[in-house]
Amino acid sequence: MNEIYYSIAAIIVGFTLLVWGADRFVHGASATARNLGVSPLIIGLTIVGFGTSAPEMLVSIMAAMEGNPGLAVGNALGSNITNIALVLGVTALVCPLVVKSETLRREYPAMFAVMLLSLVLVMDGELSRKDGTILLCGLVLMLYWMVSLGLRKNRVDPMASEYDQEIPHISMPWAIFWLLIGLLILLASSRILVWGAINIATAMGVSDLIIGLTVVAIGTSLPELAASVMSALKKEPDIAIGNVIGSNMFNLLAVLGLPGVIAPLTLDPAVLSRDFPIMIGLSIALFTMAYGFRTAGRINRVEGGLLVTAYISYMIVLYFSTQG
Repeated sequence: MNEIYYSIAAIIVGFTLLVWGADRFVHGASATARNLGVSPLIIGLTIVGFGTSAPEMLVSIMAAMEGNPGLAVGNALGSNITNIALVLGVTALVCPLVVKSETLRREYPAMFAVMLLSLVLVMDGELSRKDGTILLCGLVLMLYWMVSLGLRKNRVDPMASEYDQEIPHISMPWAIFWLLIGLLILLASSRILVWGAINIATAMGVSDLIIGLTVVAIGTSLPELAASVMSALKKEPDIAIGNVIGSNMFNLLAVLGLPGVIAPLTLDPAVLSRDFPIMIGLSIALFTMAYGFRTAGRINRVEGGLLVTAYISYMIVLYFSTQG
């Protein structure tokens, strides 16, 4: 019984440190890039997106190295579902989102392309080392494409000015200090979190996949939730949705790719029959709400409520799937 309490404490401490470490990592990395003369839009599209997905990436690495790649897969897919249904749903309930960014219009198709690629690779029911390598190569190509978007100067994107206001102005020594501190905290907290999550899964008799889809996915999505709500309250809706789209692409390419390279595995059949369809369906719903075919895209409170309801329904489905 004491070990259960220790495991719960480890999860709480791990989540808390993950959120703080991710914030410090993004703070230091974005300030370092600004001091090196990198444009705010490039920083926002790459470093901020990478940083908010850092918890998922490190948890994925730790889980695969500990021999629990199913937890990493659940974390990747569960985080994407959580980002759209819970993070954007709650954000829209707090403050309806109006999206004007042309850059985001280009990212929507890219997000669907990444989902299609990952689905095709795992249709055989396995996440092999070859699959993981292809996904990580896709990550490199995506970063190159995002940098290319940020270098275009023929059009002013409202998201650029939003990022410019958010990126801190601090000296290079302090920027590097927070970058390193954030990285060390992320490494330590992800290891603590994975240890606690594996123990809880063993004690409850549920699969690593379910723990990854629920407890770990919610915890590692907390940085996106905090960033999106704060961006919406600051009237920066493009960043709120941009964080989610960018994070979801990072999750499929890096968080799903890493366990494939480190510890190839045979997927639980529910990944293809339940989790992938739900993730794709929610992504289509996000596109329908937020793209804005002739005017600015908009996610209002009613749509935000529908997204949160969809997330609660998914949690109920997962609960009953563990009762069989």
